[in-house]
Amino acid sequence: MDQSNSHLHILIVDDDRIVRETMHEYIQNAGYSSQTVSSAEEAIDLLKKNNFHVVITDIMLPGIGGLELTEVIKKKNGADVIVVTGYSNEYTYEEAINVGASDFVIKPVRLEELLLRLKRVIKERQLTEERTRMMEKLQKLAITDGLTKLYNSRSFYTQLELEVDRFNRYKHPLSLLLLDLDHFKDYNDNYGHLEGDKVLVRFSQIIKSCLRTNDSAYRYGGEEFTVILPETGGEEAKTVAQRIRKTLEAEKFMPIPGNQVKITISIGVTQYHPKEELSTFIQRADKAMYLSKENGRNKVSALFAKPSSG
Repeated sequence: MDQSNSHLHILIVDDDRIVRETMHEYIQNAGYSSQTVSSAEEAIDLLKKNNFHVVITDIMLPGIGGLELTEVIKKKNGADVIVVTGYSNEYTYEEAINVGASDFVIKPVRLEELLLRLKRVIKERQLTEERTRMMEKLQKLAITDGLTKLYNSRSFYTQLELEVDRFNRYKHPLSLLLLDLDHFKDYNDNYGHLEGDKVLVRFSQIIKSCLRTNDSAYRYGGEEFTVILPETGGEEAKTVAQRIRKTLEAEKFMPIPGNQVKITISIGVTQYHPKEELSTFIQRADKAMYLSKENGRNKVSALFAKPSSG
């Protein structure tokens, strides 16, 4: 008996006790976990409480038939369905496939053939799941920075556009932080890029720990980061920026044993002004950040747009 398949759960639906018990025994001996029921109604109840990978159902059942059961399963449950029928003239392969069945077997069922069909359906299911996982992973890689696991600059521009659209609809305040690690090139030159990467990773964790659920952080490039603060006015944004600055300042890095090093950050803060271009909004945050650099670093500076006259 192959134990490697024991995590795969099969449900057999047939009103003929001998048929379902024979199938059940054969499938169990092949290493799968299986259960049996005698009607579609019982199957539906069981599927609500348990997770089955494949349902093998007779087409002719008392009450709800096998094709109707297949439709219910495909709408409400993730299981694959193999339909079994002794009425090959009345029901076609196309009918079964059109309602969502993964395969169609004609009685009298050869158990060896049924097992081959079951293995094929499971293999296709696993390939589909693997493809889905891979696509999700690729999608995540496309929008996140590999090192820091923050969102990347591409997703920053996409999200900022969405937030500006939301601002235009609801007129709720929107603020932006632009952050740049102080003297980070010197740190890299002195201690190496591996130690520099550790700082970037830790700082990313610090940013996330200082934000609310609606806020989002991005690695803008190199040692530059941005934070989008929806529903946040300029003064509140300065408070968030100070929290990030102080938390990083309190952090101790030890690139060489016994040699503690402090890292600081310069932050620019700004608030979105109605109808302004996205580039103007970002440039103002950038200018505010450079003010922090010019004024001695490890500072938060804010620049806000002048209200238009008239």
